[in-house]
Amino acid sequence: MTGDMLINYALGILFLPLLSFIILIFVGKRLPRQGDFIAIGSILFTLILSLAMFGSMLLSHDPAFRHEASFTWMDLGDFKIRLGFLIDNITIIMLLVVSLISTMTHIFSTKYMEGDIRYSRYYAYLGLFTFSMNGIVLANNLVSLYIFWELVGVSSYLLIGHWFEKDSAADASKKAFLTNRVGDIGFFIGLMLVFTALGTFNYAEVFQGVARGDISGNLLTFAGIGLFMGAVGKSSQFPLHIWLPDAMEGPTPVSALMHAATMVAAGVYLSVRLFPLFTPDALLFIAYVGGFTAIFAASIAITQNDIKKVLAYSTVSQLGYMILAVGTGAYVAGFFHLVTHAMFKACLFYGSGSVIHAMHHSLHNLNDHDTDPQDMRNMGGFKSKMPITYWTMLVATLAISGVPLFSGFLSKDAILAGTLSFASHHPQHFLLPVFGFSAALITAFYMFRLIFMTFHNQPKLPNVFNDIHESPKPMVFPLILLSSLSVFIFYT
Repeated sequence: MTGDMLINYALGILFLPLLSFIILIFVGKRLPRQGDFIAIGSILFTLILSLAMFGSMLLSHDPAFRHEASFTWMDLGDFKIRLGFLIDNITIIMLLVVSLISTMTHIFSTKYMEGDIRYSRYYAYLGLFTFSMNGIVLANNLVSLYIFWELVGVSSYLLIGHWFEKDSAADASKKAFLTNRVGDIGFFIGLMLVFTALGTFNYAEVFQGVARGDISGNLLTFAGIGLFMGAVGKSSQFPLHIWLPDAMEGPTPVSALMHAATMVAAGVYLSVRLFPLFTPDALLFIAYVGGFTAIFAASIAITQNDIKKVLAYSTVSQLGYMILAVGTGAYVAGFFHLVTHAMFKACLFYGSGSVIHAMHHSLHNLNDHDTDPQDMRNMGGFKSKMPITYWTMLVATLAISGVPLFSGFLSKDAILAGTLSFASHHPQHFLLPVFGFSAALITAFYMFRLIFMTFHNQPKLPNVFNDIHESPKPMVFPLILLSSLSVFIFYT
């Protein structure tokens, strides 16, 4: 595939979801099915383009492959900003992850959000979010990255607060937005420190400046930590982890898209992309933040009874794993875990959505408005009623628990090996592998607790249980596909 073709494909992947957003936000309600076919069609096309780029990458077998295109956005004489695309192997893999999970979310939502009062607006915001996320992935400079970074924050605010008539959802969207702004202040300070020292925002030129020693010592450490603060906000690391569990007030497909595979993974992607810029001191800081977050969030997940809150704290913990990998130098393992985690965690969120959908339907038929449809203490015995949801969630649980022959085993093993290697060379940092291995053990415990409370034992509410049934095909298809992608064979 030629460079011009890659750029054209990238332009299509970037702007098709934006086109979908513009159409749906203005005329969506007047269209048949409120225009959901436009959103689904556009995102399916981006998936096809991403698969074509991914296939080309696999056939070329070039680890050093890199293609860049840019234009002058602002020229004020001495002050000049160029924006553009950077397409390399990391970019293509990330584009495929974003487009795949976004496509599954669009399909899943056709039934989950059926009859919603703001159905077309929901699909419009999904398009805006996907556009913003693809912009982060394709950026070749810190300014583009920052612009799309803020756009992701806006679109997440809109999606988390989709049901804004509920105070809890409105509060959660504001909490997410403001907490991320705290991290983004650090991001902006780091960005300006880099520009002041080097006079450029372009990744390649920044890395060359660092290699030449144009910025070094404490200044480079502070700049790196500042940029990492953006990742602390987006990837929900301690102490800015507080927004993500509350964000479960948004629709469940949004949780699968943003809080499993894409938005929260943006911080990890940033850390991997800017890895050459971090000093050893900055990396040590990153490692401890990630390691502590991994075990801290895992310990909270044990105590949760809301099925989505368990998965929310699990996500915070797994993101801590990825950040720990970056901090200990095993950034390839961290990015690998980002990819595998996207599949099995999105599958788990869709599975929880399937269960909640069935609970809602049953409670509605019983005219019961008091029972919480997300509380696992109201469930039990669903295995016989929802076999597809059960088996797909079980596969995803085996993957996240790091059981051999599943994808999570490969990526978590690589991360733990990296932290163990780091600690063997730096014995004073023995706590890092302790964080990693402890979080791995706790993960298996709280995930199987979720499975047993939801699908096994006797039904807690027999009246509700009698009307439970499997979800419709558009909801189980993403479950089957993503659970299949949680098997090791696709990653060896």
